[in-house]
Amino acid sequence: MTRTAEKINSLVREDSSMTDALEAIREEADRNGGEIQWSDVSDDLTSGQWGRLIEKGVLVDGDEGFEIADREAYDDALDGDGDGPAADVEIDAETTQWSQWDKTAAMGSVLLMVGYWLNSVRDTVGSTIDTVLAPLDAALPFYAVILSVALLTGLYSTLLQANLMNPEVMSKYQERMKAMQEKQEDVRERKKAAEERGASEAEIERLEKELEEVREEQMEAMAENMGMFKEQIRPMVWIMLFTIPLFLWMYWKINSVGLDGAEQTVVMPIAGETKWTASLLGPMPAWIVWYFLCSMSFTQLLRKSLNIDMTPSTS
Repeated sequence: MTRTAEKINSLVREDSSMTDALEAIREEADRNGGEIQWSDVSDDLTSGQWGRLIEKGVLVDGDEGFEIADREAYDDALDGDGDGPAADVEIDAETTQWSQWDKTAAMGSVLLMVGYWLNSVRDTVGSTIDTVLAPLDAALPFYAVILSVALLTGLYSTLLQANLMNPEVMSKYQERMKAMQEKQEDVRERKKAAEERGASEAEIERLEKELEEVREEQMEAMAENMGMFKEQIRPMVWIMLFTIPLFLWMYWKINSVGLDGAEQTVVMPIAGETKWTASLLGPMPAWIVWYFLCSMSFTQLLRKSLNIDMTPSTS
């Protein structure tokens, strides 16, 4: 969206009667070869509206009067249906606000992460979770236990992301940044074209000022994009709150309690027979690699079967 179109949209939001005024100016510009004077349109708009159009830079100095700064953008703003890059992208900040429950979940996740480094916390969490998973552990071999845990985590991770993250809000943030980039490119191209055709110094300065305004808007939009980050992190804190205890249980079961002799090894794809505690991918032990393989596979299958698409929608 060009700067001229954005200014017109802003003026129309402030004053709904501005649409008729803008249409009258366009008709007069068509009759007079692009030039407009106040006396030609004084019956169709107020002096205040005329002044606002000049102040906003929608009308600029011509040879004998005023002319429309960017006729193409002017027409798009009046005739367009609001789709595409010429439309304002509005984002409700309230939709990205965390509730007290979200903040509590984030705090709980941070506290549980301490268990990765403190044996006392890990043993406490592991033994507590074991009261629930012990029957499953007794009924299945350990590789199947990890597979079951991966299925469970994949299920609630998919449901939490589907219910707590809004792809439409994500797409709005992306659309706004794309619109800002397009505006900046448009002004740069018009400035370059003006310099190549030897435009007046006043026009060059106006375009330079317009470019600076677009850059400021882009910086403001980037600061506001913290909402997109919060939207992405929100389901993650809940997933971590439920997943970390299960991870600590598996760590506790393998490293603290120990497995039966027959279950200390597993046959992994490509790697072959290996111990659960053996490093398989860099420092990652075999049991973590097996869990991630199962979890990622189940997550993709669940999203497909439940028809859940977390990709930001595009207009």
